[in-house]
Amino acid sequence: MTSPDAAAEPVTRHGVPTSLSRGQEVLHPSADDYLRVVEALFDEGFLVCVDVTAVDYLTYGSARDLPAGVDPQRFELVVNLLSHRDRSRVRLRVQLPAEAPEIASITHRYPGAEASEREVFDMFGISFTDHPDLTRIVMPEDWTGHPLRKDYDSGRIPVQFKGPAPAR
Repeated sequence: MTSPDAAAEPVTRHGVPTSLSRGQEVLHPSADDYLRVVEALFDEGFLVCVDVTAVDYLTYGSARDLPAGVDPQRFELVVNLLSHRDRSRVRLRVQLPAEAPEIASITHRYPGAEASEREVFDMFGISFTDHPDLTRIVMPEDWTGHPLRKDYDSGRIPVQFKGPAPAR
């Protein structure tokens, strides 16, 4: 029997910390554990990758809701997986460093993640190793920078307004 003062063992799944967010299970793998956890979840029946996106926590510091043992980083990759068989979803939140954020691509397992990973690359500058075509998808190829980063200079392109359309 444990004493009431003893710290509770952290809840894990596939060897990584978990948490709950609005009733949904969230796994927090490291970038090194990411592919292994994705493969294990696929084997469990999570056959659909609903979304791949990212968050830039530049202005948040370390004040975030993360399980013990997960060190907050500037970027967070967020992946949502769906199991039709179990009628359940699981979210993965992977912390990535500010300098050279990089993680493995999951397009070999979820081909539909190809465009989402390209968008994350384009907008946040997060690179996906082994991606089949990691090129810009939203911004022009010659664009400099990543518009969804918090330190991106958003006012550098003047907005051009035009008058109302002529009456017919």
